[in-house]
Amino acid sequence: MVFLHGIGSSGSMWKAVAGKQLDANIIIIDLLGFGQSPAPAWARYDARLQARAVSFTLTKLGITRPVIVVGHSMGALVAVEFATKYPRRVESLILCSPPFYRKGNTLSPRPMRPESMLIKLYTAVQSNPLQFAKLTAFATKYKLVNDGFNVTSENIDTYIAALEGMILNQTSFDDALRLEVSTHIIRGSLDPFVIAGNLKLLKSQNPYISITTVVAGHEIRGLFLRAISKKLDSVVAPPI
Repeated sequence: MVFLHGIGSSGSMWKAVAGKQLDANIIIIDLLGFGQSPAPAWARYDARLQARAVSFTLTKLGITRPVIVVGHSMGALVAVEFATKYPRRVESLILCSPPFYRKGNTLSPRPMRPESMLIKLYTAVQSNPLQFAKLTAFATKYKLVNDGFNVTSENIDTYIAALEGMILNQTSFDDALRLEVSTHIIRGSLDPFVIAGNLKLLKSQNPYISITTVVAGHEIRGLFLRAISKKLDSVVAPPI
């Protein structure tokens, strides 16, 4: 199993999940620009670059067999890109809180369309990075985000670059439509960053996709954590 974290976080966010998978071989990766991985100034931090880095990391570790990729939020988008570019390296995908947005919806004249509202939020973050860094410090202090989340004035530029390259300019929805690998999506019914209608559309058009909905938000805790652990248990030891 290969675990990919969300934006602004690091591989340490997966400790509570990975610790329950005692019978699995686990690799937890810090994506470029986050955690202990390098943050090259030239990087665009888009899905293509991150997927290429994941492939390089697995090759360097001598991993040649197909892997189960588990991604949260931004990490879910990287997982889709990885499966698209390197299909022979993927056994299955588990996508947690994937922020799939459809191209064109953000340009709709309808101001209340979900994509339009979220893009306005993300654009506000781009325009006020230092204020956002202060807000994340508050969220971290009161444990409103996953363990491992760390956005400060020192690394906010990397966060903004990833937000633009991975979220705002994504092709992940269209790529997910074409996936030909078992893909299970887990989402929280209270998640403000995930558009349920987009997930339902993916499921209706791609027979490889299934969805589990839990009463939870965007972060992996409580019922969300249980749902992931249950799914991973079924993957490691599928029912007879």
